[in-house]
Amino acid sequence: MLDGIIMKITKSENRKSLFHFTRSDNLHAIAHFDALFAAGRIDHASRGNRRTSRKKIDHLGMNIILNSHLRIAESMFDPETTQEQFRAYIDQHVFFWPTLRYCQEMLAMYTRREPDESFAILEFDAFRLLLENADNVYLSKYDSGSSPRFPARCSYKKSLGMFLPLQAFESAAGSLVPTKPSEIKEILIQNEIAHLSRNLTSVYVPNAEEVPERWREIAKSIEAIRRT
Repeated sequence: MLDGIIMKITKSENRKSLFHFTRSDNLHAIAHFDALFAAGRIDHASRGNRRTSRKKIDHLGMNIILNSHLRIAESMFDPETTQEQFRAYIDQHVFFWPTLRYCQEMLAMYTRREPDESFAILEFDAFRLLLENADNVYLSKYDSGSSPRFPARCSYKKSLGMFLPLQAFESAAGSLVPTKPSEIKEILIQNEIAHLSRNLTSVYVPNAEEVPERWREIAKSIEAIRRT
């Protein structure tokens, strides 16, 4: 059943990959653990609290940098969901973009915000990654961590109800969740992704020297992402 749902989600040529955006400084820790960890797995002390700036965490001897939480207007939240509950929830997940275009938008935004920072993008085989983690996959119709410039114009409110379990795809109705593959804006995997190298297809970086040795053969220039 789940493999059939995943086949539908990844059928389109522009949805064959999943993209994870990170900082180049995190690559060696990711390669060392061969895993991606949700922020909440390594930063227990900040559960639900807003990170107002990026934060460096020492996790089992390796440094990992967590991004800040954007300031989001209170009016963007459903009355039944507090900002603390929402942040605690999203911090229990690792995030992926289901299309190259969405990933390009994030790269452009962070490049404008932090022009001197080096960023990296990990590209995965979407079908295999989703199948291996199917019980922990959630789908979102919206960019959950975004901070809309004009909240009053938004047609939705942020809440925990916007995250649809993979197994409920196409059986759940409502305007808050995706009902077809083209509506999926964001894919979340709970807690962590282990043994990620077996589904990793490319690593995009500004400088090849930033890529850990085990991934050198699949390293590509991040300019290829910008130009595509």
